[in-house]
Amino acid sequence: MRNRFLNWIVLMALGTNAHASPLPPPTDAEIQETLADRIDKQQQSVGIVVGIIDANGRRVIAHGHPTKGDPRAVDGQTVFEIGSITKVFTALLLADAMEKGTLSFGTPVATLLPERVIMPEDKQTPITLGDLATHMSGLPRLPSNLVPADMSNPYAGYDAAKLYAFLSSHKPQRRPGVEHEYSNLGAGLLGHAIALKSGLSYEDLIVSRIALPLGMKDTAITSRPAWAERRATGHDAAMEPVSDWDLDVLQGAGALRSTVDDLLLFLEAAMGKTASPLAPAFTTLLATRQPIGNGDQQALGWVVSGKGDEQFIWHNGGTGGYRSFVGYRPSTGVGVVALSNASTDVGVDDIGRHLLNRNAPLAPPIVKRTAIAIDPARYDAYIGTYRLAPDFELTIFRYGESLFAQATGQDRLEILPEAHHRFFTKLIDAQISFTLKGDRAESLTLHQGGQNSLAPRVSK
Repeated sequence: MRNRFLNWIVLMALGTNAHASPLPPPTDAEIQETLADRIDKQQQSVGIVVGIIDANGRRVIAHGHPTKGDPRAVDGQTVFEIGSITKVFTALLLADAMEKGTLSFGTPVATLLPERVIMPEDKQTPITLGDLATHMSGLPRLPSNLVPADMSNPYAGYDAAKLYAFLSSHKPQRRPGVEHEYSNLGAGLLGHAIALKSGLSYEDLIVSRIALPLGMKDTAITSRPAWAERRATGHDAAMEPVSDWDLDVLQGAGALRSTVDDLLLFLEAAMGKTASPLAPAFTTLLATRQPIGNGDQQALGWVVSGKGDEQFIWHNGGTGGYRSFVGYRPSTGVGVVALSNASTDVGVDDIGRHLLNRNAPLAPPIVKRTAIAIDPARYDAYIGTYRLAPDFELTIFRYGESLFAQATGQDRLEILPEAHHRFFTKLIDAQISFTLKGDRAESLTLHQGGQNSLAPRVSK
């Protein structure tokens, strides 16, 4: 996810033209046309639901179906996984506890964990709850001992014992507060630590302190009987159904399920359009900000992009079968929710940004790629590790007659040949081309997001 669970390179946010004349907001008919094009023509989702808050109140525009082959239509009450948008809720739990005086931004995480857990820190610079909420903890994106038994449900079974074992053995590369590094591990640890302090489960905290006060009846982790006829099924990039994800101890990073109707209630409270007991906590979320590059800032949970009247506050999410976007633009009072039941690289981020600022373009259609048949023995020339950045590598390996690529701290993806030295993956819009010297590749180039990133081979 920028802020996805599954990706290779964090893509730059779609830019806006600060000097262009403002365009009128898209009409409902135009939004419906965009959704139909994304689903029916581009085949980049099965169902998408969009919610908008503006001067006229709130409304929902939807297109598609809860699952492939289902004739029913999705709507504002359809339940989706929302992935990393969960992190905003986790940060809000911290902000609420700060307002109540039970926790602080500077509370050391170690003080909330069992005594047997040894945090990877020094006494002079402990990792704090604020470090976790702003991705400044120095912890990696994922723990090294997260070894999924089932790649279709990668976080299942990663429990507190495994988390504690990782923390007690990890040797940090940097001190907290020095450098921003987006971390699902850190966000999950934050939710776990806050839950330990409260004596409640993470889900019970979310429901009792956020969902119920805001009237959000369909925001939870555990499936509810009322969802039986309203729950979407996730799909992969090939539009094939996939299983939902089960996050164990790292629930605070991305375990929540919700609806557009519920998330509109959340946005209205975040924007100050409705009174709520969480108003001071929502203000606290934006009080602390760290620069993270490309002009963006990391607040507690939220990301803040743009400047002046074009500034917007947002977060997105992605799991194995879903993509999500929530954001608002203070200068216009417009808020947007977009949920999709397919995990594609385009997702719904561009739709959300376009609805917040029409000068932000929609993503171009994905090029359809076709795999060719080649002798799997050729794959041996490509096997090895390639360095894209000092702390970011792509490992290419063969499993049977298939070739895979795995980025540092991320899931492996099968790559398919579209030419003898050029490969693609169905799960994200990225391609890899290899440069050979003799019978062995000496480098690869990753083609993603309009960028071509050269990576020399560093090991076999």
